[in-house]
Amino acid sequence: MSEKTLYTQEDCRQTGYDISIDGKVIVLKASALPEGFRQAKYQLYFCTGGNGSYPNPIGSSIFTVSLAEGEKIRWNRSDVLGILKPELLPEYARLQLSQIRPGGALDLKYYEPQYSGYCFLPDGRYTSGVGLCSIKEARDYIEMQKDYQHRVMICDREDFCVFEMIAGQIVHPSPETVEAFHKERQEPGGMELKL
Repeated sequence: MSEKTLYTQEDCRQTGYDISIDGKVIVLKASALPEGFRQAKYQLYFCTGGNGSYPNPIGSSIFTVSLAEGEKIRWNRSDVLGILKPELLPEYARLQLSQIRPGGALDLKYYEPQYSGYCFLPDGRYTSGVGLCSIKEARDYIEMQKDYQHRVMICDREDFCVFEMIAGQIVHPSPETVEAFHKERQEPGGMELKL
């Protein structure tokens, strides 16, 4: 795939103010970027929230992470062109995206990760694992990565794979394993135990 010079509205799967951009890869309008940065690679950001990230927002602030440099930057909702079509996300941006922890993740200064999240390109390249402190953080990491990554893997503290998804399909654990796990957790009366 050839490198784009600038992303346009045709490169977006959704545009407008009636959509949520929270947790999505967004394209900024080239006109919002400073001189010297009006290139496709500087248009791509991952939206981590803000009052302007919701559908029909009341506020305008959105919080983002640059997929070119990893820098956290605040933009206005009016600077957003739309949500990028996942298949157009370049490899360098996929690798940068794989390093972003989910919104609301616990501070690693005070909490020890229970899991590590990894994302792989089709050729097997990947970057270091991302610390995830709870099952919720692991689920949120999967949710934010699944549309953009070829392979997503979650490993436990001993580095054993506890979840794997390839091309949007869960390959580990198998559906049969999940079903057996849920059956084991049911009481004799059919009520599922809450842990």
